[in-house]
Amino acid sequence: MELKQLTEHIRVMPFEKERDRPNLGYVKGKNWSLAIDAGHSAAHVREFYRLLEKENLPLPSLTVLKHWHWDHTFGMHAVKGLTLANGKTDMHLAEWKDKIERNGPGEFLALHESIRKEYAVSTEVIVKQADLVFSGEITLDLGGCTVRAVQAEAPHTDDSTLVCVDQDKTLFLGDSAGDDFFTGIRRADLCRKLAGTIREINPDLCVEGHWIPVATEDTLAELMRDG
Repeated sequence: MELKQLTEHIRVMPFEKERDRPNLGYVKGKNWSLAIDAGHSAAHVREFYRLLEKENLPLPSLTVLKHWHWDHTFGMHAVKGLTLANGKTDMHLAEWKDKIERNGPGEFLALHESIRKEYAVSTEVIVKQADLVFSGEITLDLGGCTVRAVQAEAPHTDDSTLVCVDQDKTLFLGDSAGDDFFTGIRRADLCRKLAGTIREINPDLCVEGHWIPVATEDTLAELMRDG
């Protein structure tokens, strides 16, 4: 596994299907750097950091979460620096934190085979809430590179955050354009709302959670298929 340099400021650790690991983003400004998503587990985070260190890149000071699902967040306890999430994401994390601490990880491990593969080597399941919580939109100046985290209505879950790297015209969508994990439904009205938000942001490139980066037109066409 190697980091992929996507644009001037952005690198990506590519997704992996077997353990349902999403793309992990890294954005470096002149003054500081941030990560996009906290990974499926502590092991996922450690592998990401090894790739950064291999290229002599500073570890992120902040990790921004795009939604609460485990493959994007359950590595939070292993990240360096602070974590940032919207209020709904933090609420979902609080619910699962309480559930696992009270009842153990059985319900979580039963959700999907990819989870059991990620946690196959007796890895403890630890859920952590975010250090910082925002609502609506927040802008982060990394030094010559501006990153915006924007809450958005989307079909995949009710807590989607889109992360836009303005100077690089790149939008990290996470899984926001996908079906709802628990129902398998992708509501047409939410597809249209997400497409509208993407058009307002107007990126050149879209990075989904579990796919290669594509031109924005491709993402919009796929969304409008159900919208």
